[in-house]
Amino acid sequence: MHSWILALALMSVTLYVTATVVLGRRLASWQGAVQGAAPKLPILAFAAVALHGVLLYAGIVTEGGLHLGFFDVASLVSWVAALLLLVGAMRRPLDNLGLLVLPLAALLILPGVIWPEARPLGAARNFGTDIHVLVSVLAFALLTIAACQSLLLAYQDHRLSQKRPGGLVHILPPLKIQEELLFQLIALGFFLLTLSLATGVAFVSDMLAQHLAHKTVLSVIAWVLFGVLLWGRWRHGWRGRTAVRLSLMGFAVLSLAYFGSKLVLELILERHWFAG
Repeated sequence: MHSWILALALMSVTLYVTATVVLGRRLASWQGAVQGAAPKLPILAFAAVALHGVLLYAGIVTEGGLHLGFFDVASLVSWVAALLLLVGAMRRPLDNLGLLVLPLAALLILPGVIWPEARPLGAARNFGTDIHVLVSVLAFALLTIAACQSLLLAYQDHRLSQKRPGGLVHILPPLKIQEELLFQLIALGFFLLTLSLATGVAFVSDMLAQHLAHKTVLSVIAWVLFGVLLWGRWRHGWRGRTAVRLSLMGFAVLSLAYFGSKLVLELILERHWFAG
């Protein structure tokens, strides 16, 4: 391991953690309309994401292909989720999600740096596979943010139903806005997941091979769950606990598709293959 890579990783982790603490203190002291608009994500978060991106590029992109091991993909997804959060928070009230997304990104940086031997070399790069990998990562990252939003929504709904609006509830947007944000995230994530499946069929020649069949099947199941949720919202106005449960179920199945098989085959059985 190069010393500069470890130093870069530690700096990024420190910035993520510090940004989370700063954001938490800002939100805790915020008094809603009394002090104007909600606090924005600290500039430290942008610096953390920038360093994290440099670290990922150095570790994943090579002339011979893409290093897409278990820890690399986990770190990449968390980085994309943090990046999407920073961009989205400029227009929408997503800042609260930084309390979940930023620590997650910090947590997933070091394993890939500490255990670089868990990095299988992916297939030779070409336009089709690069597009599939990019769309797949974007879809999972966006649905990761949606899962974090579901957790906040579940917490908020529980506290309000118990008539206990204290704690984090006072720093969260109204329940209606939270639900609208959740479905916007899921709708965009569903669209990208659809593209991921389509590009997989088009560009990955062995989508139904033994080592990818379970990933494909689980991804389709997750796609169906998210599709049913969006249909139920449009047709029957599903919301609240129904929306939270289905969204978390879909995310759990998708997580198994993306990481379950990689965990078993790469870290336990030590078998490596390319799977976007």
